[in-house]
Amino acid sequence: MSKSNWNANHIPDLKGKVIIVTGATSGLGKEATKILAQKHATVIMAVRNTKKAEALAQAIKQQQPNAQIDNREMDLSSLESVKLFANGVLKNYDRLDVLINNAGIMACPFDKTKDGYEIQMGTNHLGHFALTGLLMPLLETTKNARIVATSSIGHRMGNIDFDDINWEKRKYNPSKAYADSKIANLYFTYELAKKLNHEKKDIKVTAAHPGWTRTDLQKHSWYMLMLNPLFSQGADQGVLPTLRAAFDPNAHSGEYFGPSRFFEMHGSPIAVKSNERSHDAEASKKLWEISEQLTNIKY
Repeated sequence: MSKSNWNANHIPDLKGKVIIVTGATSGLGKEATKILAQKHATVIMAVRNTKKAEALAQAIKQQQPNAQIDNREMDLSSLESVKLFANGVLKNYDRLDVLINNAGIMACPFDKTKDGYEIQMGTNHLGHFALTGLLMPLLETTKNARIVATSSIGHRMGNIDFDDINWEKRKYNPSKAYADSKIANLYFTYELAKKLNHEKKDIKVTAAHPGWTRTDLQKHSWYMLMLNPLFSQGADQGVLPTLRAAFDPNAHSGEYFGPSRFFEMHGSPIAVKSNERSHDAEASKKLWEISEQLTNIKY
């Protein structure tokens, strides 16, 4: 699966499909929600700000009166919030076709999650790790279900210190912590793909990155804001690797998608290669074990 002009028109009609998008009110998540609603999917918006989500839902319904959008609160930095959200979905739905783990924070000042974990690893990885595990029973009973993780070209700078995953022994580096969380997303993808294949489960696990895309995610990174006019693309283009990872029928479990041009910064979505470190089987297994311990969720 190499270069192509794959775009949203390649997504089939999704009537009857249930799709969760985390971080659905801005950036890539917002674009994904709009496109999936246009394709007649039932979209569950997993968001921190339900008022903002409701405003987006109403805007979409002005264009598509029959859009099926379910606005539900979830804060990935709180495992209790993740559990409440997952329980609500399990109670109200009998299928889950696609889980798009999109939400994230980037290069923000040091902080901790509600559960005491470094904020970027806790939000970008641990929250999604917990969510996926809690929703696994629904994914397992849905034919051809798919899980999509959102990584970044920044994963190339990631190298997790497993002895100090919460940055308690080192001077905090926001960009490095972000990169660590993004390689964690790939460790998660490759390890889960391996597990589900071994268990012969009918679930594909893929990952994607948006290249250099203009989103609110960059608000803590002055240099990215400064360089946006030169190198970036819009969220409508940046979301395409995620959507291809979610809906291309020829995608393989464990496959990674990103833009095709200029060092994967922009262009049509294609299958790309993550760096060698992201394929470290020992590291991915270790992160999985630590994630189970920290979230108290095993799958």
